[in-house]
Order: sequence, then structure tokens, then C-alpha cells
Amino acid sequence: MKKAETELTGVKEIARRANVSIGTVDRVIHNRKGVSENTRQKINSIIQELNFQPNKMASLLASRKILNLAVLIPAVSNETDYWLYPLNGIKQAAAEIKQFGVTVKYYFYDLDSKASFHSSAEELLHDEPHGILIAPSFVEESISLAKKIHELGLPLAFINSDLPNQENLTYIGPELYQSGKLAAQLISFIIQPQDNILAVNIATDLENNHHLLRKEQGFKKFFEEAKKPNQVISLNINETKLAAVEKSLLSFLSADSGIKAIFVTNSRVNIIAKILEKHNRKDILLIGYDFLKKNISYLESGQITFLICQRPKEQGYLGILALYKHLFKISEVERSVYMPIDIITKENYQFYNG
Repeated sequence: MKKAETELTGVKEIARRANVSIGTVDRVIHNRKGVSENTRQKINSIIQELNFQPNKMASLLASRKILNLAVLIPAVSNETDYWLYPLNGIKQAAAEIKQFGVTVKYYFYDLDSKASFHSSAEELLHDEPHGILIAPSFVEESISLAKKIHELGLPLAFINSDLPNQENLTYIGPELYQSGKLAAQLISFIIQPQDNILAVNIATDLENNHHLLRKEQGFKKFFEEAKKPNQVISLNINETKLAAVEKSLLSFLSADSGIKAIFVTNSRVNIIAKILEKHNRKDILLIGYDFLKKNISYLESGQITFLICQRPKEQGYLGILALYKHLFKISEVERSVYMPIDIITKENYQFYNG
């Protein structure tokens, strides 16, 4: 029997036992006026006796409650289209819950500008949303925003990277430390004991990009725990333009001919791939993050050996649904929802739908 039919039968049975109309039962279920207290108590008693659970979606439609959600994430840029993927997931979830009176408003910031983050955050708070989803790229600014949101008593969801010791509702995204350890394990299968490894962080403000450092920590920890003799060397590049990255990378490689593998801690691995391809460096194993068009093209050519992907579209989608479920009291929301850590290669990327 279909659920709708089961619920209709349940309402009919409640009405029969209480000797009232179906309309009266419906008013009690949806907490509407027009029913005496004695009748209301009688119907609620029968509902408990039958363990009747009305369709939650129908209840939401009946409540006509209007909720506004706010999203604060980096804008898509010429350097990386990564943020298009969580945005698409957010938009998909927004379209699904729109019928229940939920609106989603978008606020974007520049990954290279703390000022733009602050400005968008202030605009968001001014608009007084009922729930907020953010991708916290700047640590201090994001913690300050999270504190204000907590003081306002609003639910907050993090995606992509977490901030420890915050009063947020949920975090949906990768386990950063473990993804770094996985990257190290993949490299360890291929390189020789005498080979050196370069861990590259590309970000204009690395101190505030804690998610990159967390991956690097996990990466180095693997070699330490496995007692591998390989030397892991860090290279922090504080500019994201190709020319600046190329200058830093080539200077480092010329000084250390023992580098046989490079681990890039974010989606900008395609920049490193482009430089290596330009200088015909096929002798260096390259691994980085995210299923982006630029990255896939270098995976196809063999310049990138592995991509680690953490389902950004799903992160955005689940983040909005978590706020929605919490605000409508549909179900409990998990404190942390870790995405699977997917390994993408030239051989399997065509079948990946992450």
C-alpha cells in the first residue's frame, strides 16, 4: 500500500474512533484553531495509541512557514572553477525545498581578499537569515563570523573545511588530515626510497588557509609513521599567477634534483602540471585535488597521476538540507558528515560522477 493511502486510512480511522470529521483530525494534526480542547486531547490520544505519523512534507506545506537561508562561499574565478560545484549542489537543494517556503540567498567573496569576505559577511548578517552555510577560507574572519552567528542563535553549517571548537550545527566535507595521508600512501607505492617529495601550498594567505596546512600535516605524518626514508620538503607559494608559481617551482627544482614527486594541497594542481609540461618534466609524479576540467585534461595526458576528490557538489547539497531539516525539525543533524575520499586516475575518470 502506498504511503499516502496508508496515511489517509490512518486519518479515517482516527476520525472514526473519535467520532469526528476528517477535517477536524486534520486541524489537530496541523495544530490549527477551531477544535475544542476536549476533542483535541481525545484525537491526540488516539494518534498516540495508533502510533500515527503524518507525512512531514504535507505538514510543512500546511504550516506555510517562510524561512530564508544564506550561503557565503568563494566566487568562481578564472584561476579555479572549483566553487561552481558546491554552488550547483546548493542550487539543487534550494530548488527542491523551495516548495516548502524556503528561499536561499547567495553571498560571494574573493579568495584573495579578506575585505571581500568581511563585506559579504556583514551584508549577510544585515539581511537576518534563519540559517547560514559558509565555506570558511579565512580562519580569523570565519571564527569571528561564527561567533556572531552563535550569539544570534542561528544554525550554522560549514562545508569544504571545518573550524575547530565552534558552535556550528554541522560540518560537511572531507577529513582533511586523512586525505593528506592517503595522498602520501599513493605516492609511496611508486617512488624509490632515495627520492625526495615536494609538498606545494599555493595560496595568497597560507596562514588563513588552514585546510591546506591540515592536508600537508597528514601527508608528512604518513611518511613519519611508516618510517619511510623519503624527505618531504614544503614549498609555500604566496601568489597564484602562473608566472610567479613557475618562478618559485623552477628555482626549487633546479636546486634539488632529487625531487621525484609533487603533492599539491588544493585544486591548483593544474598550474604545476602546466609548468612541468612546458619544461618536459615527465619524470615527476604529480598528485593534487579536485575533479575540474583543467585538472582532468592533465590527468588524460599523464602529467597528473592521481586526483583526490571529495564530492564538492554533494557537500553543498547536504549543507542546505541539513539546515532545512534542523529548522523544520524533520530529523536530527549529524555533527560531522565526512565525504568519501575518491581516488581518480586516467583509467577511471570517465566513470566518475562525484
